[in-house]
Amino acid sequence: MSCNLAVAAVLFFASDPATSALPDAVAAQAPAEASALSSEPAFAALVQEAQSLKAITDGWMGADSLADAHFVHMPAFAAFKSRIAALAVADMNGHLTLKERGTDSDLTCIMRGIAEDMPQKLAQLEEATPGAARKMALEELSYLLNDNAEVILAPPLAH
Repeated sequence: MSCNLAVAAVLFFASDPATSALPDAVAAQAPAEASALSSEPAFAALVQEAQSLKAITDGWMGADSLADAHFVHMPAFAAFKSRIAALAVADMNGHLTLKERGTDSDLTCIMRGIAEDMPQKLAQLEEATPGAARKMALEELSYLLNDNAEVILAPPLAH
């Protein structure tokens, strides 16, 4: 699978709330190093932060946050926004680390794609009007955060 196709698949499925996991074709291409990466401190921190931010995002979907006109001006949102930006940078650093190691895998591309897509999903959330549009933006960000963790945790699959 080409790098662009792998990134496109992840971004497509991350933006479609009807799909909560990577497609089988992308998962089947997950490199063997994915599960080993999750034991490395930097990649384990990526997983932990993505899961933590996903929990916050999911909590906002079931709270008054959906209707709050001042949602994006709350201190909690400002802190969340900073953490999302830092996670995007850390994902790009993960991509660069894998690239420096000479890893020629879909995971390298997927991590770059997630790093590039995260600020876009955050911007969509900031621009979303209260109600259904905000819920959709939160769902899309939640799916991307879930994918962020899963691509690192994915166990190697037999080919």
